[in-house]
Amino acid sequence: MLNLLLMLLFTLGLPSANLLGYHGMFSAQSNPPPDPCYEEMSEPRRCIPDFVNAAFGKEVKASSECGSPPTRYCTTSTDDKGEVIRNCQICDASNAKRAHPTAYLTDLNNPNNVTCWMSEPFSQSLHNVSLTLSLGKKYELTYISLQFCNQKPDSLALYKSMDYGKTWHPFQFYSSQCRKMYGRQNRAVITKANEQEALCTDAQSNVEPITGARIAFSTLEGRPSAYDFDNSPVLQDWVTATDIKVVFNRLVGWTGNENETLGQTYFYAVSDFAVGGRCKCNGHASRCIHDRDGLLVCDCKHNTAGRDCERCKPFHFDRPWGRATAHEAHECV
Repeated sequence: MLNLLLMLLFTLGLPSANLLGYHGMFSAQSNPPPDPCYEEMSEPRRCIPDFVNAAFGKEVKASSECGSPPTRYCTTSTDDKGEVIRNCQICDASNAKRAHPTAYLTDLNNPNNVTCWMSEPFSQSLHNVSLTLSLGKKYELTYISLQFCNQKPDSLALYKSMDYGKTWHPFQFYSSQCRKMYGRQNRAVITKANEQEALCTDAQSNVEPITGARIAFSTLEGRPSAYDFDNSPVLQDWVTATDIKVVFNRLVGWTGNENETLGQTYFYAVSDFAVGGRCKCNGHASRCIHDRDGLLVCDCKHNTAGRDCERCKPFHFDRPWGRATAHEAHECV
């Protein structure tokens, strides 16, 4: 058939390459790519969405942001002679070149063109500032990462919500004074009896540059059941979140007695806020899509339904719903 069509095209003076293109297109339509949720013989198998930075491009709400009204902030550095150099600039939200909005937290992080969100410089005592990120759906998280433009805070807390911000649960604490700031001991031991306990560690314990330092929280590190995650509902629940909140509680060196001039050198500044994970689909979908209402939902397979494929479709209740594992797809029938 293809040879006959090629002869006809040659007779009509049309390039055969066009036909090959059309033929390839129709071949692709007749042979769609394999569905990751099924074996070649249509046997169901576990499938999961791609690993992504779930924060990328999403809105972050900050309790403090410099520039409204324009504010003066200063940075200090040391020259070759060991003398401290003070460099002061203006943060102005109405001027794109001088603004430091939260959009810089989740945009493309370019090391050659670092952009920073900045809080207002401190003018009062202990200054708590929060960043709140809504993921728009349940995700199973692997890490949360913050890269700073200035010095890392002395104390900060990470919280997660599983119900779109209605309630919050501690995820991780960082402080040089864990017990004083958060009522927790430094580097407590996690056992199978307390795998959902938030730990506290010293954010300043690693030798890093003053600027550009990063804090990275691994959700499963040190959790005993991490190596048997498929069979650990406790850890599956632990890594699940719809929203993330970061609360900065204290900067290094801040005493609360600084004058206004010195206070201009104290502020929080972050260049990148990343959240690594997968859209939560319980092993029954290979991707998440937007539904008719614009909500992010799993593209459920295996006769499952719900935003997270967390239940069986109507008329498929002969077998109880189950989360898919590497060994059993738990298809609803």
